[in-house]
Amino acid sequence: MADTANGEPPASTMELFNRIAAQGEFVRALKAKKASKDEVDAAVELLLSLKASYKTAVGEDYKADCPPGNPAPGGDCGPDATEPEEDFVDPWTVQTSSAKGIDYDKLIVRFGSSKINKELIDRIERATGQRPHRFLRRGIFFSHRLDMNQVLDAYENKKPFYLYTGRGPSSEAMHVGHLIPFIFTKWLQDVFNVPLVIQMTDDEKYLWKDLTLDQAYGYAVENAKDIIACGFDIKKTFIFSDLDYMGMSSGFYRNVVKIQKHVTFNQAKGIFGFTDSDCIGKISFPAIQAAPSFSNSFPQIFKDRADIQCLIPCAIDQDPYFRMTRDVAPRIGYPKPALLHSTFFPALQGAQTKMSASDPNSSIFLTDSAKEIKTKVNKYAFSGGRDTIEEHRQLGGNCDVDVSFMYLTFFLEDDDRLEQIKQDYTSGAMLTGELKKVLIEVLQPLIAEHQARRQEITDEIVKEFMTPRKLTFDFQ
Repeated sequence: MADTANGEPPASTMELFNRIAAQGEFVRALKAKKASKDEVDAAVELLLSLKASYKTAVGEDYKADCPPGNPAPGGDCGPDATEPEEDFVDPWTVQTSSAKGIDYDKLIVRFGSSKINKELIDRIERATGQRPHRFLRRGIFFSHRLDMNQVLDAYENKKPFYLYTGRGPSSEAMHVGHLIPFIFTKWLQDVFNVPLVIQMTDDEKYLWKDLTLDQAYGYAVENAKDIIACGFDIKKTFIFSDLDYMGMSSGFYRNVVKIQKHVTFNQAKGIFGFTDSDCIGKISFPAIQAAPSFSNSFPQIFKDRADIQCLIPCAIDQDPYFRMTRDVAPRIGYPKPALLHSTFFPALQGAQTKMSASDPNSSIFLTDSAKEIKTKVNKYAFSGGRDTIEEHRQLGGNCDVDVSFMYLTFFLEDDDRLEQIKQDYTSGAMLTGELKKVLIEVLQPLIAEHQARRQEITDEIVKEFMTPRKLTFDFQ
């Protein structure tokens, strides 16, 4: 939910705006998958009810991309404005018809977040004394909730904050895209020297997927090995399985119940698109993902302190959970968590397609050999090149849709080299095969080094990371 400070609209109207956007996307998804008429009618009825409530509260009809009191710069907020239908984003589905991928500027407006600008990046650099991570420099982490400035205020005044991120273990295999939040979170942990909690939502995957509880928990343990291999400091990192930790921590479960009491079923349906046919486990799960945002969910780390700010790096599709969390937080006496949102990692076949653990050719997996990486990039990576060499030399390639270039923006550290590659490919001086060769040369050692680190992660090390315990930090 959006903030009310700095002249922003009241939380209730912004919440309505966001709920309408989410419900509109849900209706389109139901129609796309040819859901039953009763299911579609019920979703449409809720959408119309939300729009009627919005008109009563704001005094004008709902228009997409036109938040109350904050029209989109250069956007059409006139009477003929229509809802965009090309992108669909929720915590479980990301769809776009554009080869360039999701329109993140529109998504910022739709979700009511704020763009990470140069001023905020410069402030992070001043606070840490470190060059901003390439994910910040290149706009891969592109959006935030406004309390990010409060986190920096606290840090500059020697006050504590902690990091929270997570992983939904839906399979044993993780791909390179899954590393993005953990690579960035590792950097944040290092430069700010703060504790970190990592939630493994094995309960969620059991509820949403065709898995047994043992399978879901087993995937959590295996995924934890890949996460640990990113280099997290065991003295400052607690990784936990929901299936385990809910029974160990009275503080965690107490917060889950507090959150559950303050979110109605209608709100959950509006935010997450739940229907009457969803199991009650799904409806109650958002409170479980929200609970780690509050420090007293971890009494072994923070004792009974409930006032320590939380910073959550995550992909923007997880934002609905934390809009809900930020709405509930002041009502139960806790600080709102701050968020840093990342863009989505594209599938090899293009930014408009979806990566899937069931499709080994949709991405580079952390178990792939050097030969498999080379084959996948050469065979499947969507190209922004032209049909012939002659045409490519004359017109150049399109970096906006070329997956090999997109992957390099994530993994090639050297800014100057990346810019030179962009110029060469755009001008036609570099061919698609040459660009793919550069990517292969970047990915092969990156994956090989990760695999070597992961081989060193034993079950005992995982158990130590997942044991509730005191962490090391310098809080006053």
